[in-house]
Amino acid sequence: MTAESSLRDIDLAHLAMAPALPAVLPGAAYVDSASADAVRLHLDNVVPALESLRSQSGRLAAWGVELAQRMLRGQRLLAAGNGGSAAEAQHLTAELVGRFDGERVPFSAISLHAETSAITAIANDYGYDDVFARQVRAHGRSGDLLILLSTSGKSPNLLRAAEAASRLNITTWALTGAGPNPLAAACDEAVMIDALNANAQEGHLIALHAVCRAFDLEVARRHPASTLQQDGRP
Repeated sequence: MTAESSLRDIDLAHLAMAPALPAVLPGAAYVDSASADAVRLHLDNVVPALESLRSQSGRLAAWGVELAQRMLRGQRLLAAGNGGSAAEAQHLTAELVGRFDGERVPFSAISLHAETSAITAIANDYGYDDVFARQVRAHGRSGDLLILLSTSGKSPNLLRAAEAASRLNITTWALTGAGPNPLAAACDEAVMIDALNANAQEGHLIALHAVCRAFDLEVARRHPASTLQQDGRP
């Protein structure tokens, strides 16, 4: 199965007309063969996303280490995305402000798309393309990090955010779908997942968890006092 394979490659009309071949699934109703084939194809298409990530594991590890070093110095992470990418960017900031796997001190991370009042005010007064760039100028400081998520790599509001960050000496990372794409080119570094958009987005969450794994390890190595017991004590 290649990254180019998709549901478009299946003759859905033919499958829909095929006689129903019910299969019994534990705890589920009967399903026809077309639905089962569609699900299997989707799962098969996760493989290229994982293979693409594995080839870039060194960069993901480096991101986790650099993020830890900067945040231990008091820098901040800003994150943004649109739609499903917004949800995954916010997942990352939650792992940093909360925790990923073990107890440790919280770190400053802001999801720009979660600031709903700011977004609607900026969109109303300046246009939607500026909703992230203006917040970068407000919250970002030299030495901070900005991570931008997009399966297409073409979102104008993310491109403007990257441009604003570069003017403030804020390092920019892009997590995108297949490349080359404009967002990857606009950022200092990028991880591009060579897979279908839906599977690339699933790969983004795995990539973020991999970064968190390296982040926690580096925090514990450089600053053991940052690792806390369950009750919050060193």
